[in-house]
Amino acid sequence: MTTTDLIADPNTTAEIPGPATPYQDDIARYWDQEARPVNLRLGDVDGLYHHHYGIGEIDRAAIAASDEGDREKQVIAELHRLESAQADVLLDHLGQVPGDATLVDAGCGRGGSMIMAHQRFGCRVEGVTLSAKQAEFANQRAQQLGIDRSVRSRVCNMLDMPFETGQVAGSWNNESSMYVDLDDLFAEHSRILAVGGRYVTITGCWNPVYGQPSKWVSQINAHFECNIHSRREYLRAMADNRLVPQAVIDLTPATLPYWELRATSSLVTGIEEAFLSSYKDGSFQYVLIAADRV
Repeated sequence: MTTTDLIADPNTTAEIPGPATPYQDDIARYWDQEARPVNLRLGDVDGLYHHHYGIGEIDRAAIAASDEGDREKQVIAELHRLESAQADVLLDHLGQVPGDATLVDAGCGRGGSMIMAHQRFGCRVEGVTLSAKQAEFANQRAQQLGIDRSVRSRVCNMLDMPFETGQVAGSWNNESSMYVDLDDLFAEHSRILAVGGRYVTITGCWNPVYGQPSKWVSQINAHFECNIHSRREYLRAMADNRLVPQAVIDLTPATLPYWELRATSSLVTGIEEAFLSSYKDGSFQYVLIAADRV
């Protein structure tokens, strides 16, 4: 199965209002038009299409082929293994999830993490994205796997999600929170989560100890048309919206091997230097925050 097999079917995506502001319209267009090999070729490895980065040590034996073509295939497979390992760490921090629960992936992309969550917990997983193309892709993939009754992606604004108050057991943002105001985002997660429900985010954030966003952070913002927040902003906005952190983990050292390997591959996009330099000079961090709704 490759990306060419995932033909958009308009009947697979629920009709729910999407972008509410001109900026969100721009972001929807950005992701509707996005087709980077770094996302698609990695997903082609096993049919899990992610829109985030990887963590963990490189398996050097897995990329040891002497033939350049074979080694490139091995590098792509290894990068994909690391990005799926990142999703596993996020799901680990959701804790125990009952099979009759509902989880929400806010900014679900092409649905890789949603599939992994359903495979792990057996529960219903709902995804939201501003991109109709991403939602159609994710729903087509769920249909191919025969899990479309349990895994669904919708086109809508993550600041106004179509879920009843207090009905969700767990929710997350995986590298998607830099597109919205954090107070608005966490207010909405707090609304849909049941008391005791778990919220998890993995995100890049600028380090307030550095003082201000560095030039590297500004380059990342420009590249992805986003607005990276500081670590302090995340914790403050959670506290203001009844989300109490249970774990704050610096994943920066764990993500460096992914970026170092990616910078040697055919999948470079030009942003690798900004990530590597900002992680190494301490101006940018890759963090996981898990918080409970109280």
